[in-house]
Parts: sequence; structure tokens; C-alpha cells
Amino acid sequence: MTSTFFAGFALGFSLILAIGAQNAFVLRQGLRREHVFWICLTCAVSDALLITAGVAGFGSLATYVPWFEPVMRYGGAAFLIAYGAMSMRSGWRGGSALVTANGSSSGLVTSLMTVLAFTWLNPHVYLDTVVLIGSISAQYPDRLQFGLGAVTSSFVFFFTLGYGARLLAPLFSRATAWQVLDVLIAVIMWAIAIKLLIM
Repeated sequence: MTSTFFAGFALGFSLILAIGAQNAFVLRQGLRREHVFWICLTCAVSDALLITAGVAGFGSLATYVPWFEPVMRYGGAAFLIAYGAMSMRSGWRGGSALVTANGSSSGLVTSLMTVLAFTWLNPHVYLDTVVLIGSISAQYPDRLQFGLGAVTSSFVFFFTLGYGARLLAPLFSRATAWQVLDVLIAVIMWAIAIKLLIM
């Protein structure tokens, strides 16, 4: 494993930590122990497909269009700064907490359709995976290692989230835990943005 792999892993992991409908659903399924393996696998494979498309597409484009690299670098930095600001604002204001719904068990097909909708119908996922990860990967000579790192982070995150949900439930039922997480995400985003700007 190289530093490029870990850079991709760190970026992918920091992006996926953001509180959203998909993560909340995975947590809910983990807490209820319903179809955890298939839900986690579906999320991770979806991310892998999107990340691969981003790394392959943006990498090739950057090779043939000289001005594309600086545009993507500064654009990616701007996006990370804005994303970090939103996370910092959320951390400052607080108010977010994990709420799990109790009720009857959902079937596997229903659960998979729900998580696929959370994943593929969310425009933000395309910004994170195809656009942002794809554009940042173009800054590295070994884009494959960067992409593998980002893909690995998705598998690690979703399976840890799904199977570790029962352990996290008491912690993330408190808004303070989400505030700390949001502030940490902001710091990571800003650190990556600074690195992009000084490359």
C-alpha cells in the first residue's frame, strides 16, 4: 500500500462520513439486524462503480486537455472548502442526532430498493464520487491506487457502520457526538483543500 492509496482512502472515508439518508438507513438496518450484509454490500458496490467511473473518466480527460487539471484542482479545492464550511456550521449549530424508527421488519427486496434509491437518486453522491474523487485522482500519477483507496474506504465504512451500529447507538443518540463528527469532517476537508492549492 502506498501513500496514494491512503490519500484516496482518507478522502473517500471523510466524504462518506457526512450525515445523510443513506448512512442513517444503514445504521437503522444495523440496529435492527435486518439484511445488514446485503445493504452494506449494495452501498459499497454502488460507490465502487461511481468512483471507478470518476477516476477513469477524469483521469483520461486530464491527460488530453492541459487546462483541465488546474480547473479541476481549484474547483475541487473550492468544493472542499464549501463542504467543510457546511460541516463546520452543522457542528457549530448542532441539533442532529440519530433517530431510529421502530416497526415491522422490511423484506430484503424492499430494503434493497430503498437503499438503492438513497444512493442513486441522491445528486450529492455524484458530486462526491464521480466529480470530486475523480478530479482529485487526476492529481496523482497512480490514479488506480487512489481509486482503490477510495473504493476500499467505502467497503470498510459501510460494513463497519452496518455491523457496528449496535455499539454506536448509545453514542450517536446524542447530538453532541454528531457535532464533534461534523467538526472533524470540516477539518479534514479543509486540510485536503489546502493540499490541493499548494500542489
